[in-house]
Amino acid sequence: MTDWIFHLIDAGGYWGIAFLMVLENVFPPIPSEIIMGIGGIRVGQGQMAMAPLLLFGTAGTTVGNYFWYLIGRKLGIQRLKPLVDRYGRWATLEWRDVEAINGVFARYGQAIVFVFRFMPALRTMVSLPAGLFRMGHVRFLLWTASGAMIWNVILAYAGYILGANFKEIDTYIGPAATVTVVLAGLFYVYRLITWRPSTVKDE
Repeated sequence: MTDWIFHLIDAGGYWGIAFLMVLENVFPPIPSEIIMGIGGIRVGQGQMAMAPLLLFGTAGTTVGNYFWYLIGRKLGIQRLKPLVDRYGRWATLEWRDVEAINGVFARYGQAIVFVFRFMPALRTMVSLPAGLFRMGHVRFLLWTASGAMIWNVILAYAGYILGANFKEIDTYIGPAATVTVVLAGLFYVYRLITWRPSTVKDE
């Protein structure tokens, strides 16, 4: 996976970094770890500077997350209700669960968005409920950008320090991502089989 990312970054420079980070958040299988790590390698080789690398990388991350936030905002929680009533069984959700999540986002939304920026897969997924539950635009953008900047600093400096050896991380990221997806799938199947709506439990 790393070879084509190297080529795109070398061809597009900082804009290539920003473009890839947007894609990484719209299509999560593209790993930000590799993108920013390669950027860090190029900084170590003198082909890039750290400050603009972090600026463009964080901007791309924020734009990609804002895409999902706007989709959630457009859909809105009220439009979600008929879907939950009809298909909640497959999401193992009831409307009261949605209302509870809404309350959590109302109180701790900024902290959730910030902390989830450091969690693979979830860092993109959290943008959708942030929009659904009407988290403010400015708050969402600020906390997303703040968390993304810290994460990108870690990744870029890892690439800077490790140099070309950072490419070897791709060997581990692929299998790790596969294991994560399989475990998530197994957990969903287990929850789907064992889940019962509260109306059934109360009978």
